[in-house]
Amino acid sequence: MPACLKKVCIIAEALNVSSFGCPAKQEDAMTRFLTGAIKVSVFVLVIIVNGFSQSRDRAALIKEIDGLREQLKQKELELLAPSPEDRARFAEFLLQPNTGLARLLPREKYREKLSVREGGAYYSFTTQSNSYDSDPHIGLERDYLNSGFAGADFGFIASIGDVPIESIGLENQRVQYLANLVAPMVEPEAREQQRRSGAGVIVGSQTYKGRVPVLVGGSYILRSINYGRSDVLVAFRVVRQDDDGSLILQWKRLRVFPLPDLTRQ
Repeated sequence: MPACLKKVCIIAEALNVSSFGCPAKQEDAMTRFLTGAIKVSVFVLVIIVNGFSQSRDRAALIKEIDGLREQLKQKELELLAPSPEDRARFAEFLLQPNTGLARLLPREKYREKLSVREGGAYYSFTTQSNSYDSDPHIGLERDYLNSGFAGADFGFIASIGDVPIESIGLENQRVQYLANLVAPMVEPEAREQQRRSGAGVIVGSQTYKGRVPVLVGGSYILRSINYGRSDVLVAFRVVRQDDDGSLILQWKRLRVFPLPDLTRQ
């Protein structure tokens, strides 16, 4: 018996291949054994190739998801942006410093639809972002404008009617109450102002409150105090409302106060 065949027989015996028992069947047994070995090798190779293919496919999927996420982000920015017609209409106004246009989406409609936190229902007059995470000063929900959203933060809004915001300045009598308001630096006093914001404060004939109804074509004055982030006085006007309930605001920042720090008690 050739030496190579003897080795095959030894392996066959180790694998319990009984067909290698007699010389007459040795050649046929060896053929079956080698065929089986080839099949096993091919099976292992298929597993390796399939695993490599899956890894490559997953990498492609991750890349595709990242691309779709970026596309979604761009689409959301388009949805949140004032229209080109809005910008053309207020082009001269926008040449002035500390001015801008913003869109507020109704929170109850878009909160679960967009990736931006709270669905573009908030806006910051300092960061000019619609994200709730970016120092928001004004929000829109169920046809109400509101301010003061977290912790001891608070805001007062005054609805002043159909007044062009170009004519609103620090000398305006209805602005002066908010301009002269001193931001509390200890928590109990801040909480008291927060409570007053919720209930409303009447000065003369003007009401200052943290939540007021939307009036399309109406102008507003806002003082928003976000502890550790910003303290701003703003005049804005709701210039129009789209069919989806979103608002376009024309705004002018009147004053930025020193950063308010709160002593917790």
